[in-house]
Amino acid sequence: MTSLEPLYINGRFATQNLSGVQRFAQEITASLLRITPNTQLLVPAGGAALHRGARETGHRQGQAWEQRDLPRAARDGFLVNLGNTAPLFGRRQLVVIHDAGVFSTPEAYSWKFRAWYKFMQAWLVRRKVPIVAVSEFSRQEIIRHLHVPPAQVSVMTEGADHVRRIAPDPGILQKHGLRQGDFVLAVGTLSAHKNLAALDVLAQRLAARNIPLVIAGSLGGSVFQAGGAAGLPQPASYIGRVTDEELKALYEHAGCFVFPSRYEGFGLPAVEAMACACPVVAADIPALRETCGAAAHYADPGRPETIAARVLDVLDDPALHARLRQAGSTHTQTMTWDRAAAMLIAIITRHRHPTP
Repeated sequence: MTSLEPLYINGRFATQNLSGVQRFAQEITASLLRITPNTQLLVPAGGAALHRGARETGHRQGQAWEQRDLPRAARDGFLVNLGNTAPLFGRRQLVVIHDAGVFSTPEAYSWKFRAWYKFMQAWLVRRKVPIVAVSEFSRQEIIRHLHVPPAQVSVMTEGADHVRRIAPDPGILQKHGLRQGDFVLAVGTLSAHKNLAALDVLAQRLAARNIPLVIAGSLGGSVFQAGGAAGLPQPASYIGRVTDEELKALYEHAGCFVFPSRYEGFGLPAVEAMACACPVVAADIPALRETCGAAAHYADPGRPETIAARVLDVLDDPALHARLRQAGSTHTQTMTWDRAAAMLIAIITRHRHPTP
């Protein structure tokens, strides 16, 4: 091995729908390609058109590509896997595992998804593949559930500056009849751990004031165990997937962003909202406490009445509203993807060039 050894990035994410994990992979990849020499993004067939500068390899897609084509293409270098999965027989690699949700909230995932993730991640642990978590909370969860030696799991952070670079599209407000500061925003899916059902009391309290609860995000997904629309809060305005530009406008104009998740590894939507100076009411869970610090207003995710009360606190108290706006903006100033990438590079360097 020499200093010229290639660094390869697993680009399976380039052909997947954009969610938090894919956003992380996309932004970290952009930073790595910009600041790390001799780095290349490897993608499945058709992926190069979706990510500038990528190199297509093999002829497969999905798991088959990741398990068969990718390790062959990366055999002369060090492989960085950013999205929870990795080749079972990768020679030299590390993997970013974002949370231990398949263990801690199994009801949120299909049995096939749980079985594959548990097998694959346990296998990678046995093969002593270095693991990177995105919060200290997730690190401890991974160590506990996968029985990993603590030295095998490192920690990096995530960024929020991508949302500042996006030009907002206020057309989404006109499309749904929304007025600035006069709606509450949530982002989520039917996945059980996202806990959207806990917003039912809030939806009713807001409706009594003629304030819409707006919920953005896909309400489907084959990996999740969907509870069905019957369990969703009513009344609410379900606007489905939105573009980055539309989401930026929603963050900027919402009176409050509410994030009731029962389980997160990091909680990217909360810091995106903060970066847009939107006051945040977050679930009082360890990962969000770690990620949001003192810049959020917290509520017990198991108590819908408390969630509603905290959101109404923000809407009714101008001083609290202003404090949270300023605190969130300040808190996220140092949360950049280049900083996160630098942390990852330091971890990669330790494993590419271990101390004798």
